[in-house]
Amino acid sequence: MEITPFLWGTTLSLIIGLLVFDYVFHVRKAHTPTIGEAAVWSAVYIGIALAFGLIFFALGDADHALQYYAGYLTEKALSVDNLFVFLVIMASFQVPRNYQQKVLLFGITFALISRTAFIVLGAAIIERFSAVFYLFGAALLLVAVHQLKVQLEGGHSAGQEADNVMIRLARRLLPSSEHYDGDRLTTRVDGRRLITPMLLVMIAIAATDLLFAFDSIPAIFGLTQEPFIVFTATAFSLMGLRQLYFLIDGLLDRLVYLSYGLAAILGFIGVKLILHALHENSLPFINGGEHLPVPEVPTLLSLGVIAGILAVTVTASLLSPAGRRPRTSDQGRPVRSRSVEKI
Repeated sequence: MEITPFLWGTTLSLIIGLLVFDYVFHVRKAHTPTIGEAAVWSAVYIGIALAFGLIFFALGDADHALQYYAGYLTEKALSVDNLFVFLVIMASFQVPRNYQQKVLLFGITFALISRTAFIVLGAAIIERFSAVFYLFGAALLLVAVHQLKVQLEGGHSAGQEADNVMIRLARRLLPSSEHYDGDRLTTRVDGRRLITPMLLVMIAIAATDLLFAFDSIPAIFGLTQEPFIVFTATAFSLMGLRQLYFLIDGLLDRLVYLSYGLAAILGFIGVKLILHALHENSLPFINGGEHLPVPEVPTLLSLGVIAGILAVTVTASLLSPAGRRPRTSDQGRPVRSRSVEKI
């Protein structure tokens, strides 16, 4: 299947149209979605994402179809993990429930923009320097080990999650109000123009989006090097994340083993990337710059491993006694496994 400019333009128009539709019809008027509303729209967005992959099958391009689904599954799992931190940040800033949709949509939009920039950069680097797969693989292995370590140490409190460098810098440089003024980003108090906690929480969300891009993009490039597949799998994994947040809000605390599963997936893709780098080796200090005859992991096996890890992780979480009791910090807020202390 040839990736034409027309296909790129049509796909971009679809994704931008979905974002605009979400804002105009769902977020512009502040409200808390019902479970029914969240379920219907989650199903719609997931259905669109799954149907998109069928286009490749219909055009006889099964390899790209499998790459898309493997990438979509991986990015969707990482996106759900993002929801953990989004929830912690919003709890830290005590964002009113009916304004959380706006914060989430901003986070999704910023994530899409930042990851698109990383995709363009990553594709350009890969084209000129194939040995970057060694770096991508090593980076994913380090992220997997770090995530496992954080999980074993019991995670970090909500206050630590939100108290990052960008927030402290924003508070120092921009006079801020202690109280919300609807969903406005600025307010006037005693004649002074101040930023509201709504803007601060969006800065925190943006900061975590940038952090997540550093493991998200190498992970998807470990499954496919086709920029169109990388972009569409990433974009469709983010679409509908807002609705999914309100649908599985009560289940988030029960997915106690999700971080273990994601660490396993990232570790698996890291090994896959290093094997690919060895197979395509051009570094003179490794085997004299010649390719090494190492096995490569086929896409179908990657899809099976990723789906299997997620199935086992989710099932074990829901059946585990630990998954039936929310973990709380000293302040009574949920504790999550992901950390943004690196920001």
